[in-house]
Amino acid sequence: MADSRIGGVPHQTTNGHHGAEPGTRPTPAWAAHSTGFGENGHRGDFGEQFIRMLAAAANLDAAKRERDRVGVDWQLGHPGRPGIRRFPTIEAQVKCTSSPELHDDHIAYDLKVKNYNQLAGQDYDVPRFLFLVLAPSDPFVWSHATPDRLLLRNAAYWACLHEKELVDEDQSTRRVHVPRAQLLTVDSLHDLFSEDYRTMAGVS
Repeated sequence: MADSRIGGVPHQTTNGHHGAEPGTRPTPAWAAHSTGFGENGHRGDFGEQFIRMLAAAANLDAAKRERDRVGVDWQLGHPGRPGIRRFPTIEAQVKCTSSPELHDDHIAYDLKVKNYNQLAGQDYDVPRFLFLVLAPSDPFVWSHATPDRLLLRNAAYWACLHEKELVDEDQSTRRVHVPRAQLLTVDSLHDLFSEDYRTMAGVS
């Protein structure tokens, strides 16, 4: 899963803090020997696990796709509730960036056209969403653990592209506007199981 608006960001240096607020501890010895620490693959994995933690807090079942062939990182589901559809499921493509283009009401993010077309349009068996995780550029502050809490920085947002048209693949990227009002939370994760999104995706 690539990071950044143009398909990959350069390695970002750290300021030497991890698991605590900036300025409270020196660089730990292990960091010098942690292969790929802070690089794109590490950031991408952090973004996916950020979503996994939210899903666990929401009491959703989360299944990781072993092969990235259809643009899905996580499939989320739950048993359903009395009187509604049983065993509802949604799918998500996860992107994580430390260089977001922030606007007053949205985050601009450039998806590769292949990834865009895997989310856009209708005729899907399962509704699917883009989950965009914003992480600090300094990987040492991605998490902060105390006896009372585990804090993961910073936040995730969601977008649904089922009402968008597919685009020609002669383009390299397609800009997506992810509304800042669509913060991903335990409550909003459950809201994504609404029948409205099944209708948008063309699911009967």
